[in-house]
Amino acid sequence: MKRLIALFLLLSLGAGFAPATVAHAQSQVLNLQDADIRVFIQDVAQATGQTFIIDPRVQGKVSISSREPLSRTELFEVMLSTLRANALVAVPAGAGVYRIMPEDGAAAQPSSLSGAGGYGFSTQVFRLRNIDAASAAETLKPLIGRQGVVMPSPRGNLIVVADYADNLARIRSLLAQVDQDRTLTETITLRSSSAREIAGVVNQVLNPPGAEPAARNAIVSLVVVESSNSLILRGEPEAVRPMLALIADLDSRAETSGDVRVINLQHASAEQLLPVLQQLVGQSPAVEGEAQAAASATGGQTATAGGAGRRANIARYPGANAIVIAADPDTQRVLGEVIRQLDTRRRQVLVEAVVVELSDNAAQQLGVQFALAGINGSSIPFSATNYSNAAPNILGLAAAAAGERNLPQDSSALAALRQTALDSVLGARGILTGGYGQSGDALFGFIINAVKNDTASNLLSTPSVMTLDNQEASILVGQEIPITTGEVLGDSNSNPFRTIQRQNVGIQLDVKPQINAGGAITLFLRQEVSSISGPLSESSGELILDKRAIETTVAVDDGAIVVLGGLLDRNERTTVERTPLLGDIPVLGNLFKATSSQNVQRNLMVFIRPTIIGSAADAQALTAPRYGYIRDLEAARSADGISNLDALARDYMQAAPVTALPPPPPPPPGL
Repeated sequence: MKRLIALFLLLSLGAGFAPATVAHAQSQVLNLQDADIRVFIQDVAQATGQTFIIDPRVQGKVSISSREPLSRTELFEVMLSTLRANALVAVPAGAGVYRIMPEDGAAAQPSSLSGAGGYGFSTQVFRLRNIDAASAAETLKPLIGRQGVVMPSPRGNLIVVADYADNLARIRSLLAQVDQDRTLTETITLRSSSAREIAGVVNQVLNPPGAEPAARNAIVSLVVVESSNSLILRGEPEAVRPMLALIADLDSRAETSGDVRVINLQHASAEQLLPVLQQLVGQSPAVEGEAQAAASATGGQTATAGGAGRRANIARYPGANAIVIAADPDTQRVLGEVIRQLDTRRRQVLVEAVVVELSDNAAQQLGVQFALAGINGSSIPFSATNYSNAAPNILGLAAAAAGERNLPQDSSALAALRQTALDSVLGARGILTGGYGQSGDALFGFIINAVKNDTASNLLSTPSVMTLDNQEASILVGQEIPITTGEVLGDSNSNPFRTIQRQNVGIQLDVKPQINAGGAITLFLRQEVSSISGPLSESSGELILDKRAIETTVAVDDGAIVVLGGLLDRNERTTVERTPLLGDIPVLGNLFKATSSQNVQRNLMVFIRPTIIGSAADAQALTAPRYGYIRDLEAARSADGISNLDALARDYMQAAPVTALPPPPPPPPGL
């Protein structure tokens, strides 16, 4: 070691401590065998004038030999190479100051951005302009030493690299060659084809079936410009140029393919779409079959979608739900784009209604009737009280009793009186008491009836119907009953007849939904609930129909319940029939009058709930619970508790029973 110090002193005196001066000392060479590396670093510090901070973990032996004397700069580089060979690194920590430490963790230590020669450890930031920082970092990882670190920063598209200075220079040169914009951007305007249609073909060529998702559209990106019917392609020139040739070839083939094009519709109705297309080209829908003759009469010139041009005729083929367009390629392209935007799957709406009617009917009746008549030629006059709101009718009973006394037992008149009295007694309700007797030449009788009637009814119906957006739908659950509209009867008419008309009675829902852009639904609907109340009277067969109907237009949010309308009705009626003067007597006057009171209260409400069905999954999600509800009801009524609904679906419909969709997978952790 003393020889090494003497050598460096000689070099220092001969070179005047100049870093770049090489002293020539032919007699002095560097020769170390198993020297302590910490002592070697100290000797280099004394010889070069640099400051080294040695980490306690720095340990080991070094062996160095040289044939020629070394300058201070050469000696410093030899030390850096020796450190690197022993998994040590000199990290710059300021002007002329270095930290000597193991390679592990060197990247995490603070350091200046300039390296120590070619062997120092340093950190450098690279800004990329054309390539992605994340992908560039993945490419550079194999080139970084085990002690180095490469880290992308998406914000600013930067890469931070910590490594030896010579490796940083190599990475800098490599990024300069890679970070260049070699992409080609081309715009091609189509003349005879639809840009969106050609874009679909090109995407299928670029993304063949079975290709990895990450590789799709990685070479060429494609943008459709519908306003100018153009395509923008951007990517590597070797990949863009074949696509340009393919697009030009497809466009030229469309131009020479003829003036007639058949478009098969996927979702829309050709019958509904035809008038719209005809209006675009100026063709009258009323003369669809005569379009060719009209065009010939005008010299073969009619208006087209793009202005005046060659004849443009449009027809439909109902058998295949197809549109046939006979026009020039420009017009075909415009009409094809219109058809593409209109030929989409229409959403559906499930409209559910709930009709609730609660009614209470309370009635009370109390009446007293009596009759008095003289017999055996008595001068006692006949007198009686009879009220329409009291039953049975005492006059009918008195007439039957008089007939028993004065008419033959087999006479038809007596039979009619008996039947009338019997019907009157059978029509009585509540508590009925009465009696008759004879006092001298006077015959008397009385009837007291009292009745209280409480009737409560609850009507709950839930009609529902599913229909397409802007499509009318109707559902009726009920009966058709005959209603007499006219009749001719009588002895003088030799040809009697009666005309009747059938009328629907039940629950009927007519609806036409319209889905708005904001998500709300406009409903044009009519809800009717009708029922048979009973005959008009006991002697008439005409029927009284109870009808409740609502016809309105409402706006409802998807899945919301809204009340359409309702009726809160309360009707109280009291009837008092009494004998004049006698009925006004306090207390005793109750024997000469009949009272009846009726209280009717009715609550009627109609609710509506529309639900938008946009996909097959939505339809299944709504169908499954209703299918399960009916299946469970059918199983509950079955003797063995097994539902046959699933068997019918499999055997008759040849379809799998409706089941609920599986629950969605849980979100990944951290979301």
